[in-house]
Amino acid sequence: MADKTEDKGQTGEGFPGFDPTSVEAYMVRDPQALAMNFARALENLGKAASEWIGPRERGEIADSVADPMVDLVKTLSKVTEYWISDPKRTLEAQTLLFSSYMGIWARSLSRFSGQPVEPEQETAPKDKRFSDEDWVKNPFFAFLKQVYFVTASWAERLVNDAEGLDEHTRHKAAFYVKQITAALSPVNFAITNPEVYRETVATHGANLVAGMKMLAEDIVAGGGELRLRHTDATKFAIGRNLALTPGKVIAQSEVCEVIQYEPSTETVLKRPLMIVPPWINKFYILDLNPQKSFIKWCVDQGHTVFVISWVNPDERHAKKDWESYMREGIDFALTTIEKATGESQVNAIGYCVGGTLLAATLAYHAKEKNRRIASATFLTTQVDFTHAGDLKVFVDEEQIAAIEKQMNAAGYLEGSKMAMAFNMLRASELIWPYVVNNYLRGQEPPPFDLLYWNSDSTRMAAANHAYYLRNCYLNNNLSKGEMQLGDKTISLKDIKIPVYNLATREDHIAPPKSVFLGSSLFGGPVDFVLTGSGHIAGVVNPPDKQKYQYWTGGKAKGQFEDWMEKAEEAKGSWWPHWHAWIEAKGDERVSARKPGGSALNAIADAPGTYVLTRV
Repeated sequence: MADKTEDKGQTGEGFPGFDPTSVEAYMVRDPQALAMNFARALENLGKAASEWIGPRERGEIADSVADPMVDLVKTLSKVTEYWISDPKRTLEAQTLLFSSYMGIWARSLSRFSGQPVEPEQETAPKDKRFSDEDWVKNPFFAFLKQVYFVTASWAERLVNDAEGLDEHTRHKAAFYVKQITAALSPVNFAITNPEVYRETVATHGANLVAGMKMLAEDIVAGGGELRLRHTDATKFAIGRNLALTPGKVIAQSEVCEVIQYEPSTETVLKRPLMIVPPWINKFYILDLNPQKSFIKWCVDQGHTVFVISWVNPDERHAKKDWESYMREGIDFALTTIEKATGESQVNAIGYCVGGTLLAATLAYHAKEKNRRIASATFLTTQVDFTHAGDLKVFVDEEQIAAIEKQMNAAGYLEGSKMAMAFNMLRASELIWPYVVNNYLRGQEPPPFDLLYWNSDSTRMAAANHAYYLRNCYLNNNLSKGEMQLGDKTISLKDIKIPVYNLATREDHIAPPKSVFLGSSLFGGPVDFVLTGSGHIAGVVNPPDKQKYQYWTGGKAKGQFEDWMEKAEEAKGSWWPHWHAWIEAKGDERVSARKPGGSALNAIADAPGTYVLTRV
């Protein structure tokens, strides 16, 4: 076999004078062994198919009309209708694609014959999916790569150039085209992926046997749905090597447990800290392990930390709506904190949708002259959903009505539905690489605590989720001052307390432009801060790691891009900057407090019981 690292007198940018010995790794040496393993792989694939079909035949699973595939077909048909309704446009689209193909073919022939090709003539952009050297050196795979990128670019252009589409339809069409092109990448198929092809030949197909076995196991684990594994789940357990910060559950309602953490300093800030995490995921993203736990870091800075741990709802919680989560969640926690500490005011943090609920609660409190929250910190929180990103693809009247019908039947939305929606936002990172690694290469993914947390999905209570989709994503009522909560119409302008509003630069769930726009809606002083990385890594960024950076600047007004040009960059984590902001609002200290104080007894050790429920 030829040494794949040998230059052969070339620059590595093509295949002039193609070396035939480079295909030796693709030649089958033992066809009998390969055929036997193919048969075993097909047997395992049959088991996987049975596990998928079985629950549907028994009526245990009814595929919903809310499936994105239905909306995908309807949306893309509108794009197709534009291009085929006029023969001139149809010819234009076809000519554009075929001329590109002919250009690839001509360049491939030139390179194969040893003629130089200008680098700028390359049509394929850099993409880590195509990092294997044979995507460049091997003429077959190089041709496939070029055709793939040209076709993907052509499909995106058809969406961009289609006239007569409303903004939402165009957004959906562009999103769905990206999903399709990500799925149809030659990387995702054994015979068109050079790395998988070589591995299949080298192992005589044993990789496919192991992969199809893993596929069947993942469908069993999902109860008839594919639960794509992102990590080795056997290596993690909550309370064993995740969520380890010592504390006690000191109160419990139907929708949440309230955890108070043990102090680690002799004195603590007089004003306690209440954290409101999202219920779309579990709170221990803020307490993954001691080295990157935001909760532990806050405790070590002298905060008396209380965290709301939301219930993983089932049919009993079907009617728990936004108001229920406010009263039985945030208000319940505030009452608990006052009983445990004697303090009538807290500093509050809301993360993602937990922050959206916190903002709505603050606006409601303002109507009642309720001053129990002295300052608010919002982490990647949207209160205006104008620029809410690709999640808006799943939100229109027709899709919400279908989701509501499904939720009303069960009392909740399955956690797997939300997990799939979030994974689709980054399909090229969170779906297809794992399909290739798990099912084509037959390799177990390595242990990774963040991806374990990501797979630990939660259900959505029917009334709560429907309210959120309609009032925030669909109608944007909170930003308009039109949200009806309880017996009041609330307005963010009524919130006069200091606000620390954190966005992350690469956030695909709460885009920084969206968070920035929301900053202008509060009625009091707002410190807008932008940090590097994304929705999770940008928030969970311990200072000792010295990763990323953050930007601070003037008031969050005007355009985000203009603010960014004038913002000052600082290296490292935003955590110390936030802590200084908190202390500037009140740095009085008192003796450390034990969980529950003298008024409340511990119900359970942290991280509690609600967080342990898996779906």
